[in-house]
Amino acid sequence: MDEHHDSYRNPEGISFWQLVAEDYRAHGRDLTSLGLRAIVVHRFGNWRMGIRSKVLRAPASIVYRFLFRWVRNHYGIELEYSTALGRRVIIDHQSGIVISGHARIGDECRLRQNVTIGIRTLDDGDGAPTLGTGVDVGAGAVLLGRITIGDRAQIGANAVVLCDVPAGALAVGVPARIIIRDPDRAAG
Repeated sequence: MDEHHDSYRNPEGISFWQLVAEDYRAHGRDLTSLGLRAIVVHRFGNWRMGIRSKVLRAPASIVYRFLFRWVRNHYGIELEYSTALGRRVIIDHQSGIVISGHARIGDECRLRQNVTIGIRTLDDGDGAPTLGTGVDVGAGAVLLGRITIGDRAQIGANAVVLCDVPAGALAVGVPARIIIRDPDRAAG
């Protein structure tokens, strides 16, 4: 296990089943939600890495890889176990979602269809975005590189974000321009 993954996997000591229960409630208690299913597979991938014995972990890894490929190929959601995924993250719609294994997504973020969160160049393999708490990412948005999206920021539909976005701000356009909003409005 790499240090990045191990340090994030369960920083608060929350069990696999507690995380899944939170995700289920966050997705409106809808077991048919494909975003929920993708997140459960992600959580399972993290859980299996906690099995210390490689012999015992191997069958769980085979199941994980099968489920990961199923979700990617049938739901269009690519979410590796190594992605640092916060609690109560919502994936609203399926299809076209690609999230780097090096990305960090904070608690209570919302992602929509055709979102890409990844690296800018192959030379910067771990230079993926970090999203704070409560970030709302619009459909078709692209976030690339070692950037930080502040808490409660909003990324507009089809925006291409290549720079940091302050907390509570709005990023729109190609390339995205940052609009600083009323701090009282952004806090709520």
